[in-house]
Amino acid sequence: MSVYKHDYRAYTGRVTPLWTRVGVLARYGLAEVWSSKITIGLFTLSLLPTIVFLVLAYIANNPVARMLILRGNDRDALAVNAYFFLVLLEIQCWAALVITAWIAPRLITFDLADNALPILLSHPISRFGYVLGKFLALFGSLSLVTCVPCLLLFVYQGYASPTPWAAANAQIAVGLLAGCMLWIVLLSLLGLALSSWVKWRVLATGIIIAAVFVPAGVGGIVSAVLRTRWGFLLNVPFIMNELWEKLLGVNTFPHPDRVLPVSAILMMLLAACLLMIAMLNARVRAREVVRG
Repeated sequence: MSVYKHDYRAYTGRVTPLWTRVGVLARYGLAEVWSSKITIGLFTLSLLPTIVFLVLAYIANNPVARMLILRGNDRDALAVNAYFFLVLLEIQCWAALVITAWIAPRLITFDLADNALPILLSHPISRFGYVLGKFLALFGSLSLVTCVPCLLLFVYQGYASPTPWAAANAQIAVGLLAGCMLWIVLLSLLGLALSSWVKWRVLATGIIIAAVFVPAGVGGIVSAVLRTRWGFLLNVPFIMNELWEKLLGVNTFPHPDRVLPVSAILMMLLAACLLMIAMLNARVRAREVVRG
């Protein structure tokens, strides 16, 4: 039968739910991320500190190992407390920044460089669904580096401790989860927003890292010139360390002239996330305007 003799009509069959469409993008995003050997290498290196801390926790809970290693020295040197988990949290979270700088451009830069975004958005998926799918892929990958190893170590400590430990230190688990979630959301939005504006993947990797540390220098200059503590709100490493310490109940190096309220830190993080969402909204479009 000739093509012009066919009667075309709208599709009336079963429509897949929105979450399954987002899941397709997340699944292919994860496949793209983990197809690189560099990603696997970075992920393996990021787990080495957790293994070291796991060995330290084993020694701290084993009387024979403590006796052989410490040999009468300070027995509190291997104390598994909030500070112990704070150090692990900081190491894993900064390792997540390096991984974000590598994998975030792979999720969205390739679509923009190959002009594939109009084709993807021509399917039954919205711009929000597209960004959500990429966000879930990045969020899941970073969770394997941050909250999963930290919480597994917490569970091991609760199991290996000769005294009831987990219930008495529940704040540590809550602080680890909350601190990791805030950091992962910030990194995911930062990586996607900056990658959406840079089509060259190598340049996007450098910009993501620079976006964290360059404002820190600017904030230090502002604080020194104006003699105010509020310039430290631009210092992402500083405010995140302050927030992690407060969440875990640790006070390592008190500086009364630099202490920032938790509300101010959270408002600053919220403002940064809203800015990155606005950048994504301006960049992720079904069409591209070329001026020339």
